[in-house]
Amino acid sequence: MSDTHSTGPFIAAIDQGTTSSRCIVFDKDGRIVSVDQKEHEQIFPKPGWVEHDAAEIWTNVEQVVSGALDKAGIARSDVKALGITNQRETTLLWDRNTGQPVHNAIVWQDTRTDSLCRELGRNVGQDRFRRETGLPLASYFAGPKIRWLLDNVDGLRERAERGELLFGTMDSWVIWNLTGGTDGGVHVTDVTNASRTMLMNLHTMEWDAKICESMGVPMSVLPEIRSSSEVYGEAKGALAGVPVASALGDQQAALFGQTCFAPGEAKSTYGTGTFLLLNTGEEAVNSYNGLLTTVGYRIGEQKPVYALEGSIAVTGALVQWMRDQMGLINSAAEIETLASSVEDNGGAYFVPAFSGLFAPYWRSDARGVIAGLTRYVTKAHLARAVLEATAWQTREIVDAMQKDSGVELTSLKVDGGMTSNNLLMQTMSDFLAAPVVRPLVAETTCLGAAYAAGLAVGFWPDTEALRVNWKRAAEWTPRMDAAKRDREYKSWLKAVERTMGWIEEEN
Repeated sequence: MSDTHSTGPFIAAIDQGTTSSRCIVFDKDGRIVSVDQKEHEQIFPKPGWVEHDAAEIWTNVEQVVSGALDKAGIARSDVKALGITNQRETTLLWDRNTGQPVHNAIVWQDTRTDSLCRELGRNVGQDRFRRETGLPLASYFAGPKIRWLLDNVDGLRERAERGELLFGTMDSWVIWNLTGGTDGGVHVTDVTNASRTMLMNLHTMEWDAKICESMGVPMSVLPEIRSSSEVYGEAKGALAGVPVASALGDQQAALFGQTCFAPGEAKSTYGTGTFLLLNTGEEAVNSYNGLLTTVGYRIGEQKPVYALEGSIAVTGALVQWMRDQMGLINSAAEIETLASSVEDNGGAYFVPAFSGLFAPYWRSDARGVIAGLTRYVTKAHLARAVLEATAWQTREIVDAMQKDSGVELTSLKVDGGMTSNNLLMQTMSDFLAAPVVRPLVAETTCLGAAYAAGLAVGFWPDTEALRVNWKRAAEWTPRMDAAKRDREYKSWLKAVERTMGWIEEEN
């Protein structure tokens, strides 16, 4: 809450996330006025399957919007625009006439399309659609999930062919319902969410008819692709008359909220896992080093801005593992105290390939390894190795980004739960040989959606005004000797090699 009661006007943002939905109201300075949040059920029908009830999510969204306005003590007329950010790739089909979902939403983490993706790869393999879409064939993305629903739920393909069904990622579902649903709801998505379906051509910003055909997805179900910052329509209900004016996938919204508007600016969000996005400007950079090419954002009629994205499977989850499975710490905060009690890692390296290695390796046959153990090593050294693991994995992605784009990282803006760990932040700066910066407003995902919506209605004049709004809370600069950094990195890479090929690939 801000100390002074803001008089408005305001921008509201809805964050429809993987575990909860929330609404935050922001003022002109980009400060939080109020927050309301509600969790929804995680549905696990079979191992590897993850679903959400989209009707429950929509009810929750309505409740948190009203809740955030009530807490702020403001009227809807004080809200000048509403922005949306969302869990990406989560896939839903619903009936355009009744507004009812025809099946639970299939969540981004769901792996049921694994064999379908292998089949779609045919003799070409993972990279079959990469040139057009920037993405490898993986169960992560939405396109194959649509195909799975049409193939496996009775009668859906026929209903789709008859034009009765609509597809959307969660941004589309929320916007359609906000703008009236069966009564005139707008069926749209933005370029960032569309770029995660594997059905959009990155170069034309349109659905790719050939890929849709190969993937068995009728184009009649697809929403219209719009920019990330424009008025899609007006809300009905609790926010009647308020323009719905932005949509951005959550990681792209964080890039926007961190005001990474220039090529070479990057943000990294440290949660359970980690997502790092680098602005590459108006050029879609192909990755030869295991990254994804994605749309960063598009403001109205301006040219789209692209990004490279790298993801790390295990960062915060490793600290939880140290606490819950190993009992070496009692709370997540304790890892910093323990790691600070020693000067270095004592020669130990911890590679947490618990579910294989993500970017830049994509090796599902890898498993976790602690290397370099001697009798000298204590639990404090291990704690330090745990923090170093997050920093080295970040460095590997940054290296891959520089190789792909030729863009030098100028500084890394960070957000997410782990950024409260100062030792980790200093280590990160040391390993990257670049400044690491944490902003004042930690809710960068919601802030990004608010910024994009505010730009669309002239609440903020331009991105320059947003840069001025962005306030630094803390900055770390490198203090490590270059020769030592190189030596340590070499040891880390040796440890990473030791994780590979642990699981024998079954045919």
